[in-house]
Amino acid sequence: MNKALLVVSIALSAGVMSGCLRTYGPEPETVPWVDLSRYTGVWHEIASNPVFFNRNLVAVTAEYQPVNETTVSVLNTGYVGSPDGRKRTISGTATVVEPETNSKLQVRFDPFPNRLFPGNYWIVLLDDEANENSGPYEYAVVTDTRQFTLFVLAREPAIPEALYKQIKAELEERRINIERLHVTGELL
Repeated sequence: MNKALLVVSIALSAGVMSGCLRTYGPEPETVPWVDLSRYTGVWHEIASNPVFFNRNLVAVTAEYQPVNETTVSVLNTGYVGSPDGRKRTISGTATVVEPETNSKLQVRFDPFPNRLFPGNYWIVLLDDEANENSGPYEYAVVTDTRQFTLFVLAREPAIPEALYKQIKAELEERRINIERLHVTGELL
């Protein structure tokens, strides 16, 4: 019985990950270049599209640490219902799939069978795409090929509301669907 349940779960997951998901917009254009050394570190989720894996989570962070030149470790942490709620974490790795830009990665989360179904992690907006300073990026927006997921990330747990409006306007200009985007962090 357990073996049959596992096979059904894997088949359903494969179906969902391979094309049964609704498309929310055109395949997005990614940023021209990402310096992974500037991208690593802790990010706070400011806003996201609600999806099954982040439902009811608050105070969400993502921590990326270099593994090698094309791979970073991923540790996502969130709290159910409130910052005092039950802590949930998931870890994995993100690997660059387009080395010309470093803006398209594939994420695989532990444990099995999650590892079998990688997710797209496409960086579509950075705070200073044209600026090549050596400091960390201050905000980023990530989605996937179907715009099912969408995450606005910042180095601090709160950003000015004016900046959030600017980010949304830039996303709309880039044909990124923001209809489902809702604030999960703090706006000042």
